[in-house]
Amino acid sequence: MECRKALEKSGDDIEKARDILRTWGKEVAKKKGAERTAGQGLIESYIHPNKKIGVLLSIRCESDFVAMSDNFKNLSHEICLQVAASNPMFVRREDISAEVLEKEKEIYKEQMKDSGKSQQILEQITEGKLRKYEEQNCLLLQPWIKEPDKKVEDLVNEYISKIGEKIVIEKFTRYEL
Repeated sequence: MECRKALEKSGDDIEKARDILRTWGKEVAKKKGAERTAGQGLIESYIHPNKKIGVLLSIRCESDFVAMSDNFKNLSHEICLQVAASNPMFVRREDISAEVLEKEKEIYKEQMKDSGKSQQILEQITEGKLRKYEEQNCLLLQPWIKEPDKKVEDLVNEYISKIGEKIVIEKFTRYEL
């Protein structure tokens, strides 16, 4: 029914309908995130074939039934692959401490101090570099390794709308030799 509604709204344009469904999925994910608690879940593990990289992931959902579903297990595995491949330091933007951000700002300012650019331009460049740092180091903000035009957060939101429960990536640990 949702697909039919999206096609009607888009005037039978399949690409526009996909975008509409994605938008609706984000709205569903926001509602699920605000109203419910994720008390169940899994500890997922991944060992890279070279046996030199390993990941442990704590991912939560609302019910044990969903935690044992193939969809949830697939998402957990995809997130582990992402962590193994991209080595993020944080789950979300809010996990970065103010001290870390301030230290990064100082590094960027030091790099550009002799550039001869105005203070306003330097501030804009610094802000841009901070956003890039967040995108590279926050798991949910990273481009998904299998579809780089989609962020990991978008992947999680798709699963939230597909499964119908709140999903929270709690934490991860990445090991590398």
